[in-house]
Amino acid sequence: MPPTPDPALRPRTWPLRRRPLLISTGTLSLAALLTLGATVLGAGDPPGTPPAPSWKLPWPQEGQAAVRIDGLGDRGDLGSHGSRTPVPIASVTKVMTAYVILSDHPLRDGTPGPRITVDQRAADESVSGVESTVPLERGERLSERRLLELMLVPSGNNVARLLARWDAGSEEAFVTKMNRAADALGMRRTTYTGASGLEPTTTSTAADQLRLARQVMRDKAFRSVVAQPRTTVPGSPRTLPNTNTLLDTPGVIGIKTGSSTPAGGALMWAVTVPDRRGREHLALGVVLHQRAGTSPQEGLRAVFDSSRELVEAVRHRMSGTESGAVNAAGSR
Repeated sequence: MPPTPDPALRPRTWPLRRRPLLISTGTLSLAALLTLGATVLGAGDPPGTPPAPSWKLPWPQEGQAAVRIDGLGDRGDLGSHGSRTPVPIASVTKVMTAYVILSDHPLRDGTPGPRITVDQRAADESVSGVESTVPLERGERLSERRLLELMLVPSGNNVARLLARWDAGSEEAFVTKMNRAADALGMRRTTYTGASGLEPTTTSTAADQLRLARQVMRDKAFRSVVAQPRTTVPGSPRTLPNTNTLLDTPGVIGIKTGSSTPAGGALMWAVTVPDRRGREHLALGVVLHQRAGTSPQEGLRAVFDSSRELVEAVRHRMSGTESGAVNAAGSR
């Protein structure tokens, strides 16, 4: 990612005002799936569920963060920390891009999905020196699965915009879908203005992005892609590593990094953690706005450090191996 987006790019923005959800024949599959998704999110909270555990987590000293253990209803909500003011999220935006793509074009049973032709614009953007891109050639045909890998693993901005045009005809139309999806998931403090996250006007909160993480990690294809340590472009000898170096931490299975000068470091993460009986649970977290205003590299270092501490704390507390953990009542 560049230290700062080039002003000459003049990122386009779209109206930020929410509009009523309109269903047309061109968006039926997305709208139907989003309605189902919103229902699923609330289905795990049966009446009488005990309150969330009072854990003292090592929250970052700046920015904002939210953590939960999925599948436990209200008991899995480990809380949030910091301001709830929307902040730029950089390439974490691509998680919603993938969510909308997979809602409209699901990948079943490990299939690669339809083949998509690389257009001239995506090829031209491959050589951009001011943003994160991956090498593509005009006319080559890549599967939906491979393009999702190239967008989510090395964080190709040009791939995100290519997928948006393929799905909706234009990036502008796709952004409308992204905001409708956010509304359907209850992400009330989120505004998307582009498919890649390059635009600093795309803003959200840790709590909102955690809602998205819960839903998108139910998709097996998405889970398998974001867990990959690397990918390749067909026909190229280059190996493209995952920008999420937190994958080196045991149990971490995703999800997505983001970094820019306005956003600082941002990370949506997922880790499998065993409880005291050895049963596996999925813990999800989002950390935003770490070292904002500095370099993207410094922001990433900070968000990895903060996230790693949260991951380890959740792991130890779930397994009962954390020594000296103090809950809100002061007991050990």
